[in-house]
Amino acid sequence: MYLDISTLQRNGRTYQRVLLRESYRVNAQVKKRTIANLSACSDKEIAAIQLALRHKHDLAQVGSVEQALTVQQGPSVGAVWLVYQVARRLGIAPTLGPSREGKLALWQVIARVIDQGSRLSAVRLASHHAACDVLDLESFHEEHLYANLDWLKAHQVEIENKLFRKTRDAQSTALFLYDVTSSYLEGEKNQLAAFGYNRDGKKGKRQIVLGLLCDREGTPLSIEVFKGNTPDTQTFVSQVSKVAERFGGGAVTFVGDRGMIKGPQIEALKAYKDPEFHYITAITKPQIEKLLAQGDIQIGLFDQVLAEVQVEEDLRYVLRRNPSRAEETKRNRDDKYQALRQTVDQQNRYLQEHPRARLDVARRQIERKSQKLKIDNWVIVSSQERTIFLLKDNEKLQETAKLDGCYVLKTDLSTAAACKELVHDRYKDLALVEWAFRTSKTVQLEMRPIHVRLADRTRGHALVVMMAYRIVKELASCWQSINLTVQEGLKELNALCVTEVSIEGQGSYHRIPEPRDLSRQLLEAARVKLPSYLPSKGAKVATKKKLTSRRNAA
Repeated sequence: MYLDISTLQRNGRTYQRVLLRESYRVNAQVKKRTIANLSACSDKEIAAIQLALRHKHDLAQVGSVEQALTVQQGPSVGAVWLVYQVARRLGIAPTLGPSREGKLALWQVIARVIDQGSRLSAVRLASHHAACDVLDLESFHEEHLYANLDWLKAHQVEIENKLFRKTRDAQSTALFLYDVTSSYLEGEKNQLAAFGYNRDGKKGKRQIVLGLLCDREGTPLSIEVFKGNTPDTQTFVSQVSKVAERFGGGAVTFVGDRGMIKGPQIEALKAYKDPEFHYITAITKPQIEKLLAQGDIQIGLFDQVLAEVQVEEDLRYVLRRNPSRAEETKRNRDDKYQALRQTVDQQNRYLQEHPRARLDVARRQIERKSQKLKIDNWVIVSSQERTIFLLKDNEKLQETAKLDGCYVLKTDLSTAAACKELVHDRYKDLALVEWAFRTSKTVQLEMRPIHVRLADRTRGHALVVMMAYRIVKELASCWQSINLTVQEGLKELNALCVTEVSIEGQGSYHRIPEPRDLSRQLLEAARVKLPSYLPSKGAKVATKKKLTSRRNAA
């Protein structure tokens, strides 16, 4: 006779089934039958029945069990259980699957959410958290995780397709947001590393280029890693093919910034007829000035809240002036002028104090700084005797300032398909991709340092970060009403540890204590319920490579 205990996850809730069963033989065949359903019993009653069944041959031993009972603090469970349950709800855990490689990939995602670092640090993290117990994992080390990155890259298309099908809805499949960023590398051995336009401002650092494709809600659907010297526009065509072949199913609209969707990219979109592709992008300031010169748009249209001009049947412009941006541009221009004036004052004092100083040299220095500040088109530098004067050309200044805060969006969507307000709102949604990049690179997930060299493992690492961002995005949404960041919430839950109960000669199990108020509030807001106990697999996780003596001493 024994207890058959199992748990079931459904609609974000955990259900426990407890059956009292026995085994018996019919000839040579072993069969089982249920004697009673004990699911309504309390945890204490179930534990008492388990204790009695263990010692059913000599109940006198029950009284001595207390002396053989050992209770001690076990590994952390709160954050791991929370992230695991959210990963299940978002479809990430089912997508990765129940295989060992799928579970290792899921642990890499969970470790990235909880505490960013290398594969070595992910192994060390598992040794202090109930990773193996929660994920039903056997022992592993860092080489297993490195190999798992190869597995992730090999199955990336399948994983992204499954995640897309789980999150797809009628609206999100009609519009895609796409943008690129770069991530610098500390080392020089990465196979995708190259010098290119570095958005992180790290001169002399090789980098990789990342392209992120999102739905209209800013949820990442696919991530692609390119060599570090790949121009933004060259990454675009592969995204169009990806949507056409994998994520399509009707008319599709791409939203990209002015540096992404240009003439060649628009022609590439027009080449697709099934599905039909459209675009929303912005144009550059020289292009705006050209439209003004041609008379296609008028400067007065920017005074409207939102203006629209249809130049051709399949070409519309949406115009707007952002007052806040216009004021910011004016302040920046004034600050630059004041900085140049301070330089003029310094040079004038130097000329007065040093009779042998040359006026033409001082004047050239001021003119060079004016060019560097990009205000030389409306600033006049003059001199008389040994004094330099700084003046504004008001006519040219007015011409320069006329487009302050102005921007023009360009689309081939018809008015019936999207009004001007909708076109404007969808372009502003690109900020969601920017936030995804910011969170993935620095704020929460720390994509860098990448800690891998091979191209496939770099791409597997990027896929881990993308899936981790989906979890962070969900947690940020769940915890909006709580005055904590995602990092602070996870740190709070890290303090929730299991109680390890060991009975001499009978094995051990993990009891999960009642969480304190803040932890309970975080779990409830994320719609996650803690179980009362966890089975103890006893799996030992440790790195093959040990810390260096220098790091160990630190």
